[in-house]
Amino acid sequence: MSKTRARHRVINLAAVWIVSFLGALLVAPGPGARAAEDKGLHEMEVLGVATDQESGQPTILLRGKQGKQDLTLFIGPFEAQSIAVPLQQMKPPRPLTHDLALSFLSTFHSRLRRVIISDLRDNTYYATLYLEADGKELTLDSRPSDAIALALRAGVPIYANDKALGGARPSGTPQ
Repeated sequence: MSKTRARHRVINLAAVWIVSFLGALLVAPGPGARAAEDKGLHEMEVLGVATDQESGQPTILLRGKQGKQDLTLFIGPFEAQSIAVPLQQMKPPRPLTHDLALSFLSTFHSRLRRVIISDLRDNTYYATLYLEADGKELTLDSRPSDAIALALRAGVPIYANDKALGGARPSGTPQ
């Protein structure tokens, strides 16, 4: 394959990714969904990434800033690395995937405003990204690990709602 053909293929793949990403923004639920999710929000802080002693699986440790509720999310090793990079204030020589996503948002005059860990169903947590684009708020479904990695890089708040914290116990209480 010639260099020109290879370059066009990369450009076409990037264009498809951008169109898919923007398409998801356009079909995201509007402000009505926000009112329902904003009830019972607890701002969380990321304490760190650790390895579960029993399973050996990486986890994200979060704690409520006010209510001191703890939330532990099991994640994969690549997701753990994506969260550890901004926590350790490391600056990779080239943009990583989450850095690239924030660059896309900035290029299209959009920005991440906050993330909410919004649900717990069948032992799986769900999150929502809240974006601002052209003066409008847009939401996107997200894995909590990706939402946290983006929030840490963008310096925006991370929240968990009562529904997501339903299985979590306040710190210091026995299991």
